[in-house]
Order: sequence, then C-alpha cells, then structure tokens
Amino acid sequence: MESGLAILVAGVLVVVVALLIFGLVRQRIAQENAALRQEMQNLLNTQAQITTQVTQLMGTINEQLSGVQRALQEGVQHSGQLVAQAQNSMREELKSSRETLAQIQKQLGEVQQAGRRLSEASETLERVLGAAQRRGSLGEIALERLLADALPQASYEIQYRFSTGDVVDAAVKFRGKLLAIDSKFPLESYQRLATEGEAARRGFAQAVRTHADSIAKKYILRDEGTLDVAFMFVPSESVYYELLMSETQGVTLDEYCRRKGVIPVSPNTLYAYLSVILMGLQGMQIEENARQLASKLAGLVRQFDQFAEIYEKLGKHLHNAQQNYEDGDRRLTRARSALEQLAQGTLAEGSGAAPALEPAREE
Repeated sequence: MESGLAILVAGVLVVVVALLIFGLVRQRIAQENAALRQEMQNLLNTQAQITTQVTQLMGTINEQLSGVQRALQEGVQHSGQLVAQAQNSMREELKSSRETLAQIQKQLGEVQQAGRRLSEASETLERVLGAAQRRGSLGEIALERLLADALPQASYEIQYRFSTGDVVDAAVKFRGKLLAIDSKFPLESYQRLATEGEAARRGFAQAVRTHADSIAKKYILRDEGTLDVAFMFVPSESVYYELLMSETQGVTLDEYCRRKGVIPVSPNTLYAYLSVILMGLQGMQIEENARQLASKLAGLVRQFDQFAEIYEKLGKHLHNAQQNYEDGDRRLTRARSALEQLAQGTLAEGSGAAPALEPAREE
C-alpha cells in the first residue's frame, strides 16, 4: 500500500515537474516570440527608414539629373546658336570674299585683255615693221587706243605741242598739270640682243639712256605746267622686261630713267597708272560738283535773305496800315457819336452846341 502511494506521489511529482517544465518552455517560447516580433518590428522600421531614405535619395538624384540634363540642353542649344551664328558669319564673309574676288578677277581680266591687245599689237609691230618712223607711228596708235579705253577724251590730248615747238605723243591733263607720254622705243637695239650679245646690250642701254635724256629735256617743262615726271611708253612687254633687267653706269636702266624723272611703262603698267589717274579725275569731278552745289546753296541762302528782308518790310507796312486803320476806326466812331448827339439835340432852341471833333492825329 505504501508502495502504491509512493508510486502515486511519484507520478504526481512527475506530472507537476512536467507541467512546470512545459510552463517554463512555453514562457521561454513566448519570450523568444516577443523578442522575435520586436526584432521583426525593428527590421520593418529600419526597412521603412531605408525605403524613405532611398526614395528621398532617388528624388534628389532625379532632380540633379534633371538639372544636369537641362544645363546640357541649354548648353547644346546655346552652342547650336553660336555655331549657327558662326556659320552665318562665315557664309557672309565667304559671300563677300567671293564677290570681292569676282570683282578683282573681272578687273584683272580687263587689264589682261587690254594688255593682250597691246602686246599682240606690239608683237606684230616687232615682226613686220622695219622702219623706225612706222614703228613710232604704231606705238602712238597703241598709246592712243589705250588712253581711249582708260580715260575720258577730255582728260588727254594727242600730239600735244609745247611753246618750244616740241610735240609729245600724248599729254594727260590732271589737276591743272600735264603728264607727258612719249611712245617711241629702241626696238632695233633690242632686236640685236639675240645675235650680238654684250655689245648689243650696251647699245640697247645707250639707246634707252639717250631716249630718257631727250624726254626729260623736251617734255618735263615746269614753265609749261607739266608734272615733274614723264612716261616713256614701251608698247612691248618683252622690251620693257629687258629694260628693267639691264644695267648702265652701275644702276638699272629703270633707276637711271627715274633719276631723270622719266618712268618707263609697258601696256600693263600704264593701264594701272591710268586707272589711278582716272580715280583722281573722278575725285576732282566730285569736288567740282560739290563746289557747284555749295555755290548754288550760297545763292539760295542769299535769295532767302532777300526774301526775308522783303517779308520783314511788308510786315512793317502791314503793321502801320493796321494802326492807321484802327486810328481811323476810332475817329469814325467818335464822329458818328457826335453826329448822333447832334441829331438828338434841340437845335431849334439853340441851347446846345455840337461837340467838337477831335483834331486828326499826325502820322
């Protein structure tokens, strides 16, 4: 019996211990679950914070990217505008350059065409003519043709005669002065260069010197109103080139001539000189037109002053007439008043006397 009670007590103890253990385990599990839930909540809170921060960071990044994109677009747009402006400017410059080049080419073409015409004429002259007189005649023709192409007819004279009796082939009139142009040239001396060598070169130089001295003596005449220089027209580019390359007395022939006041010119160089002279003549015409306009304006001012003087006198006369009219009107009014009083008075009684008229005021 006692053993059964002991077994019962032992069983009860086992049950109690089991219940205690179960309670402890359950409490432990509950505590761990609470801790897990707390940790999960913390994790969720942390995740929410991270999500918020990431969202804010993405917003900031998006704003910065948008700003960068706008800046890039504005920069690209501004660069495009600058490029477009630069392209437009370059197009305008290129257009202007093309127009300028076209004008220069046109002018060069005209110069070259005139030079070719004169060169062809001079080459033909060299080949077919033998007489010096005929060569001089055709040189004068070439010079006359070139002058006619380059200058107004009134600005030059062919075969101009000085008071000394000497006649120059052409004289250009410029600012009240004369520029003498002689068309003779030493062709025979030049033609001997190819066959006679150095002796012919010395002969050519001597012929040019003699010709330059003659031009300086006969056609540079200050008393006759000439310039201090004269032109030696050489209607052949090859002869002109030889003249430039040849030397005499230690200097080039060109320098020798220039020291004498004689300037050698070929068809091309003469055309260039004449173009400059033409611009000067045009400038003189503009000055003359300006002087005429100024003279006409001065005459108009004088006429206006005369009209103003007449108008002022007329105003004074009108003012005097107005004063006289007003004075006469006042007198007439007083006279009318006196007559009315006279008509209303009792003349029959003879008791009243007519008022006296105011004496006329002297003008």
